[in-house]
Amino acid sequence: MGLIFPRVAHNFIKNGYFPTDEQTLEGVLAHLDSDGGSVRVLDPCCGCGTALEFVRDRLVESGAVVETFGVEFDSERAWHAKNALTRVIHSDVNDVHVTPRGVGLLFLNPPYGHALRDDNRSGDRKQSDRLEKMFFRKSIPWLATNGVLVLIVPFAVIDREFAQMIAKQFTDVEIRMAPEKKFRQVVIFGRKKRSESPSVETVTRLLAVGQSGYEACATLDPSAPAATYVVPSFVAGDKFGFVSLKVDAKQLGAELASAKVSTLWPTFRQFAGSTKTLVRRPLRELSDWHLALALAAGQIGGIVRSSDGRDLLIKGDTLKDKVRSSEEVVGENGSISVTTVLTDRFVPTIKAIDLTRDSDRYGEVFTIK
Repeated sequence: MGLIFPRVAHNFIKNGYFPTDEQTLEGVLAHLDSDGGSVRVLDPCCGCGTALEFVRDRLVESGAVVETFGVEFDSERAWHAKNALTRVIHSDVNDVHVTPRGVGLLFLNPPYGHALRDDNRSGDRKQSDRLEKMFFRKSIPWLATNGVLVLIVPFAVIDREFAQMIAKQFTDVEIRMAPEKKFRQVVIFGRKKRSESPSVETVTRLLAVGQSGYEACATLDPSAPAATYVVPSFVAGDKFGFVSLKVDAKQLGAELASAKVSTLWPTFRQFAGSTKTLVRRPLRELSDWHLALALAAGQIGGIVRSSDGRDLLIKGDTLKDKVRSSEEVVGENGSISVTTVLTDRFVPTIKAIDLTRDSDRYGEVFTIK
């Protein structure tokens, strides 16, 4: 599989990083609306987080409560975005887990160009996949049914395969050329539907754009949006996972120092932090047999006082031992065969520390049998 790297177009303006320009963003925002509920928006290659900030502000104006999520491979841009968005992971998008159908809007302006292959030593890129398609396949399952897609890609990348991928997953597809002409981009809007046979009409329109570009569709115009896409709200209380599968020291340190929900290991505090345990009385008084069994199983322990007045800190456990038995059999010809049998035996053991004050054996560790 190809590796997803930072943006790698043929011209390396700003070290290969091509943020969405302001004109295009204004046109995108004119197409978006909300029903005033709580929404999640995600950018799987968020850069500095600027585009998602604009989207958030637009949806907030419509009355929504917005949570913004981003993934960014570049360290400097990722840490800048962490200060701008709700939650950001500095990671390759392949190392991120997002709850399927968990977000209401997917803003996807992926890297442009071909992926680099592990086995591609000859420099021939004909066999490598396009980064735009790889990001599309990876992130589309995260978008909820009826969720809104904003896809920004060079129009030349839209071949029959890409057109069918879009038409199979989305309805109400609108296609507009980006106002900024330098990177020859097209902006595609759509609403997620249940996967089915691709619409022939949608495939035809997408292919026309891929082949003819500017002649096949109008330019994105913020003053006259072609359609309005309402970002659906999520159900309050639903479980949403947005986590990195690989933890680096810098992000882990920041997560542990933050009061926010962790994007790296959400259950860290559960396993490593102290928690209060609710103590309940047993339904009935435990018999000596119950106590001995629980003690041998390592489930109970603590300080007890022995019959001779000593204070002991005890802890039980059960170890597995082997019992060896041998049997000799003498054959008719006088030969002797020996059969050895090893049988498992579970042996309860109780360790104790003498805590009797002023005792000569204070601190001594011994085994109770």
